[in-house]
Amino acid sequence: MLQEPVIVLVAFAYLGVLFAIAYFADERADAGRSVISSPYIYSLSLAVYATAWTFYGSVGRAASDGVGFLPIYIGPTLMIALWWVVLRKILRISKQNRITSLADFIASRYAKSALLGGLVTVIAVIGILPYISLQLKAVSNSFTILVQYPQILMPANVGALSIRQDTALWVALILAAFTIAFGTRHLDAAEHHQGMVAAIAFESLVKLLAFLAVGVFVTFGIYDGFGDVFARVAAQPKLRAMLTPLDGVAGSYSSWAWLTILSMMAIMFLPRQFQVAVIENVDEKHLNKAIWLFPLYMLAINVFVLPIAFGGLLRFPDGSVDGDTFVLTLPMAEKHEFLALLVFIGGLSAATGMVIVETIALSTMVCNDLLMPVLLRLRRLRLNERRDLTGLLLGIRRGAIVLILLLGYLYFKLAGEAYALVSIGLISFAAVAQFAPAILGGIFWKGGARAGALCGLSAGFAVWLYTLLLPALARSGWVPSGLLEQGPFGIELLKPLQLFGLGGLDQISHAMIWSMIANVGAYVVVSLCVSPSADEHRQASLFVDVFRQTGEGGGARFWRGTASVPDLYSVLARFLGTATADSAFRDYAGAKGLNWPDERLLADAELVHYVEVQLAGAIGAASARVMVASVAKEEALTIDEVRDILDEASQVVVYSHKLE
Repeated sequence: MLQEPVIVLVAFAYLGVLFAIAYFADERADAGRSVISSPYIYSLSLAVYATAWTFYGSVGRAASDGVGFLPIYIGPTLMIALWWVVLRKILRISKQNRITSLADFIASRYAKSALLGGLVTVIAVIGILPYISLQLKAVSNSFTILVQYPQILMPANVGALSIRQDTALWVALILAAFTIAFGTRHLDAAEHHQGMVAAIAFESLVKLLAFLAVGVFVTFGIYDGFGDVFARVAAQPKLRAMLTPLDGVAGSYSSWAWLTILSMMAIMFLPRQFQVAVIENVDEKHLNKAIWLFPLYMLAINVFVLPIAFGGLLRFPDGSVDGDTFVLTLPMAEKHEFLALLVFIGGLSAATGMVIVETIALSTMVCNDLLMPVLLRLRRLRLNERRDLTGLLLGIRRGAIVLILLLGYLYFKLAGEAYALVSIGLISFAAVAQFAPAILGGIFWKGGARAGALCGLSAGFAVWLYTLLLPALARSGWVPSGLLEQGPFGIELLKPLQLFGLGGLDQISHAMIWSMIANVGAYVVVSLCVSPSADEHRQASLFVDVFRQTGEGGGARFWRGTASVPDLYSVLARFLGTATADSAFRDYAGAKGLNWPDERLLADAELVHYVEVQLAGAIGAASARVMVASVAKEEALTIDEVRDILDEASQVVVYSHKLE
């Protein structure tokens, strides 16, 4: 049964089901019947957090560290308890400003800085490439193992594979096609990807059912329940030590602490988590269900991790089978072909879900926050003379999807073989943790400045490159290993794994300590030392005091200047298309009791702000600001004028509360 053609056919059939679900959901959305309006679909889509790392890697981690795999799931549970304070605020800000991505959010907070948005995008792409490679590695390895049934052989070096045999390459190309088909149907990146969300929710169910099935099989089929498994473990001192937290085998205090903090940040600031939790959210009230449903999902998918890990160690005591593969190899060893195939599909679900959402999020960032701000400033391209730029925008996003997946594949070929699945994932977690100071500081502290965010992110990312990415390349043979052992130029204080002599820590804890010191330190110190501009002061108030704002028009009161209605319509039509621009202006006119076409020659501040917000949904806040400025003459406000406007708004809010 488990022959290569059968496995390939089943895999393609499963991907076909995903296409069908996504197509059906998009068709229903076009007919006005959304399938993502359910809080249960929203909660299931959040489970994109459970990738191939969870499906295969958690068991692999447990097989080497015992209960040391738990901090990766304790962290999200702790952070979810704060969602009503943190995530709800981020949601409200994003809806009011039509935020399109994580980079757009950070750039918008700090005076809509194109430079900051570009830096965040670069960090996100470089930081997430190892994570994408992890998914490709998991699918490639599981396929290679499965096609050798009934033998259980670990995969050979991927560098020796031909193109036809290179599963990771084909998976990358197929996922690129799927992501382009259902992730770039609409230009407005702030719109919801209904088909994608429906497919991700379905995949969350599939991977959960597959993992529970193999867990039940191992625990109650191979062994006689939880008690039997743990009794056998207790009889072997080496395995028994893995059940004791913080004893050195299962991790130290510092390791548990930093992994918990790391995963708390990851559940919020991984680009794919920001995409499903914020961009794809249709109702703030869905958080009420997600706050308890998502932790329940995490508990369910982890309840059998230890029995499977210990079952694998007991079944393969000679160490010939990699712990990352126990989920698949245990059913194979027991000649349970159907279950082995189900596990492969579950792992495929876990990997493809992550890759699809991550590449959509990253491609939007590359387009809106990295390339468009640059292209719009290059006069020789004459983009201002083109009447329709929708094709260019979609082309950039589609090209970015393919490029990101190919770069993930390249990282897999270069460095993926040197690390276990969990170790690869932790490198990416540490990268996205660098966004935490700028985001959390930005939504709770008005003093956070653009220069502080730039310096903090740059410093933290530089330390991440030096203490995590550089060692990964060194262990793969792409950088001289002497750099790790003696430090650059023989300076031992600069050894990447013992920076400034700090030793006795695992690699992740070491990197997190130094990167957070650099990041938070630079962010706070520079922010306190610089004087914010009027734009920074305005954006800080709009973000920190978001619950005092009224709808999308809160930013209009800060605009002074002149702009013509035809010019604003023209710039909107260039990026969104004539039909969408007509619809947007008609909606605005209807809400204001005006006629469209508008007979006024000059636009008021509310219309200017409305057009900028609509543009931001397509090209990001920084580029939208540039385009509106190109057709409008804005009068710069002073800090005192911004403060006066804010004081006046605060008095109105207080008065309205008294009337209530």
